[in-house]
Amino acid sequence: MNSRCLHIVSFNIPYPPNYGGVIDVYYTLRALHALGVRIRLHCFEYERPRAVELESLCERVYYYPRLVGWRGNLSLLPYNVYSRKAPALLERLTEGEDGSEKAIPILFEGLHSCYYLNHPRLQHHRRLFRACNIEHDYYLHLARSGRGIGLLRNAYYRVEAWRFWRYQQVVEHADRLLAVSTKDQDYLRRQFPNKPVEFVPCFHENERITARAGRGDYLLYHGKLSVVENERAALYMIREVFSRLPYRCVIAGMDPSPRLLRAAAPYPHIEIVPNPDEGTMSRLIAEAHIHLLVTFQDTGLKLKLLNSLFAGRHIVVNSAMLAGSGLEALCHVANTPEEMVRQCRAWMEQPFTEQEILRREQTLFPTYSNSYQAKRLYDWIYG
Repeated sequence: MNSRCLHIVSFNIPYPPNYGGVIDVYYTLRALHALGVRIRLHCFEYERPRAVELESLCERVYYYPRLVGWRGNLSLLPYNVYSRKAPALLERLTEGEDGSEKAIPILFEGLHSCYYLNHPRLQHHRRLFRACNIEHDYYLHLARSGRGIGLLRNAYYRVEAWRFWRYQQVVEHADRLLAVSTKDQDYLRRQFPNKPVEFVPCFHENERITARAGRGDYLLYHGKLSVVENERAALYMIREVFSRLPYRCVIAGMDPSPRLLRAAAPYPHIEIVPNPDEGTMSRLIAEAHIHLLVTFQDTGLKLKLLNSLFAGRHIVVNSAMLAGSGLEALCHVANTPEEMVRQCRAWMEQPFTEQEILRREQTLFPTYSNSYQAKRLYDWIYG
């Protein structure tokens, strides 16, 4: 393939790749770099340091400050969009390839990054929009997620949901929309019937199935525990499922709250592993016998599900975790605490077999292959 140039606008610094959206962005960079794409990466700085590691994948890396605090709320635009307003970004996006006036295509990663998507100066650029999830549904769900978030945060989530609902029409200015699940794809097709909408699942760290046949002796839930949705799921499993099982149960992830630590404390068999490094998390995923994955929001695609299918043994999930993934045949579905307890007891007694590994290979490839999806992306950008 000929070397081509591409702007990618990222809502955050995609290194280290240690939670949801930044994992998708980072492995998108890797897959497109492998195809020879010369990437100009634009990152907004938010609670993460600049990363020299990105320079090996990108021709150029630019960083922009976010307009955080009350100033970022002085707009009808979503706070998460308006706070990513940076005039220097627009100037760089309008630059042509070195020595030419040719407009460079742009990939906007998530609605958060789309402040300039509809700017008149970009009308001659090929623009692709990547939907991480349906943002107004996501924020409304956060507002409804129950106790512990506080009245002010609840109000903020509801206002942000309304703002995103109004703002989503901006993606009419993109040439192609990319959804991470078929459920989100269906939604975008209904909202934007005149736009091509493609299902491109999350890019991820797995190049092959590494799950090992055999047995483990514990159950695992993993995720970024500081996220309201993930904490709610972890609390639910402690109170409704893990507390009723006789096996070792492990919850691993970034920044567990004191509330979560207190909930697990009365149960000697429930262990929380805070902020595991990459090696520790990989070992926990590989050696668990059951991955119990629960979500209460059925938009997007859960990367923890993909990582578990590529690298873990038995998977027990609720239906919302599978929405729009097409991966039902590889998981054991349970939607109530009673069903989860029953499934966990049953599968703890069953070894994980080579036949199940083969079935995963047949189901996950090529759809969930990074190289396959990167080639599709390349053809849409430069075809």
